[in-house]
Amino acid sequence: MSKTINYYTKNAEQLSEQYDSLAFEDVHKDWMEEIPKSGFVLDVGAGSGRDARYLASKGLTVYAVEPADGIRERAQSYEANSNIQWLDDSLPALEQVHQINAKFDLILLSAIWMHIPPSSRERSFRKLSSLLNPNGKLVISLRHGSSPDERKMYPVSKDELANLAQQFGLSLSCKGVSQDKSGRHDVYWETVVLTLPDDGTGAFPLIRNIVINDHKSSTYKVALLRTLLRIAEGHPGAVLERTPSTVKLPLGLIALYWLKLYKPLVDTLNLKQGSGSRLGFVKANGWKKLTHFHESDFYIGRCVFDQEEAESLHQTLKDISTTIKNMPVKYITLPGTEQAIFNVETSRTTKPKSSLLLDFNYLKSLGQFEVPADFWEVLSRFSVWIEPALVNEWARLMESYPRNKERGLHKTDYLNALNWENPERNTGRIRQRVAQLLSDTSVQCCWSGKDLARVQYAIDHAFPFARWPNNDLWNLLPAQAKLNNEKSDKLPTRQRMKESQKYIVSWWDSAWKDNKEEFFTQANFALPNLQPNNRNTGDIFEAMLMQRDRIKQTQQLADW
Repeated sequence: MSKTINYYTKNAEQLSEQYDSLAFEDVHKDWMEEIPKSGFVLDVGAGSGRDARYLASKGLTVYAVEPADGIRERAQSYEANSNIQWLDDSLPALEQVHQINAKFDLILLSAIWMHIPPSSRERSFRKLSSLLNPNGKLVISLRHGSSPDERKMYPVSKDELANLAQQFGLSLSCKGVSQDKSGRHDVYWETVVLTLPDDGTGAFPLIRNIVINDHKSSTYKVALLRTLLRIAEGHPGAVLERTPSTVKLPLGLIALYWLKLYKPLVDTLNLKQGSGSRLGFVKANGWKKLTHFHESDFYIGRCVFDQEEAESLHQTLKDISTTIKNMPVKYITLPGTEQAIFNVETSRTTKPKSSLLLDFNYLKSLGQFEVPADFWEVLSRFSVWIEPALVNEWARLMESYPRNKERGLHKTDYLNALNWENPERNTGRIRQRVAQLLSDTSVQCCWSGKDLARVQYAIDHAFPFARWPNNDLWNLLPAQAKLNNEKSDKLPTRQRMKESQKYIVSWWDSAWKDNKEEFFTQANFALPNLQPNNRNTGDIFEAMLMQRDRIKQTQQLADW
């Protein structure tokens, strides 16, 4: 970067005249509607100060960052504007900017991103995203075309920014492509606007702060947030009690999801914490006796008949509950305070005398977990942005631990282990059930009513697994292979679901008459407005329609 910065200093006069010959309105017309009416602006790579002066003239307070002495000093020689504060600073560190301890409503990188080496871009993006206010905009103009002089320029793309946006919880919109305003025929520009979503309560920025900015980072914190996210997104029926300020959940359900998330990391990758010590919930009389099981073997509604396995699973969930209470819950606090965001109450339990049923009553018996209501709503509504940020941060933390580095593991290894369970593994049981029924009676396609004995069939996730990962019995439906391929990751419309109601309910009634406890427990947890003791498939279908509407609203999936 130093060679490029020196070029801007050495050619300050010529470059300033070139930049100032173009009006802000002409260069940035594609995104001018994003300029806030008031607030703070950060102009990174401010150059001649053209953009900073325009934004300051609109009453905005502008911090202009420029590392090239020559061009910065020339810009400062313009008539003083009290709304502009100049800083000698640069990406990726932005050390002076961070010392201000301010958040910005608009951050502008005009003709800067191509100068950032690809190896520094993730860190730069992390820094920039952490400086945004809720609903703040990060505007980046991308220069396409080779460098005409000794300035170092690297290839850029909106796809790269889309990936970074997903990692750090920002939404992205493209403002189009434009020709170069200086008349260079081999150069064109693309503008991307990235937004930090705002739920209006401050909960979303709080979550991002815990994940990305909190200096007491640990995998336990990220694991707890991802566990809560999975439950908020996939189990609206899990709420024990809801008040205007809090939501109470079964502590056992949180421990169960923690087990499912950590199992591939512990038993496959032999994960170590930062200090290299073993994980506190991995104990000889609990977790160590379950190492031969797959994470998909632990699911809501499962009945464990083997007493030794039942005792080991019970002890593991107790150990996890204790770890959650004593570690991440204790250290996840409101920024700058010692006030815990969550509250946990553990309950005394006795080990199972024979079998163990992972139902509502058992998961509740381990205790209660209290979440702020606005925090819970944000987890439900913004999962599409939060989940990638959590997974990326979790993988980054594990990769950074010295003990893990010694073993030659890379971020890709952790990302693979953090993938949610494989849906193909969970459809085998349904295929087996279809085959059993076909040997005695007919089975109809749940979407068309066609006899599956005469056509190729597939097991369809009614709500697409790729966007809403749920492998419950009620969500897995036998269907014609042709229709399954056509549906793909689309969401069935309300009308299509209503037309298929009799086929879906008939499948549930015939397929799971001997697995009623598991079927109803899963549905009552996963779907809204159902009571834990519900045993009516008609009520489940109505709740399924409501969940369909919620998924459509939050994820905007294509209709089928």
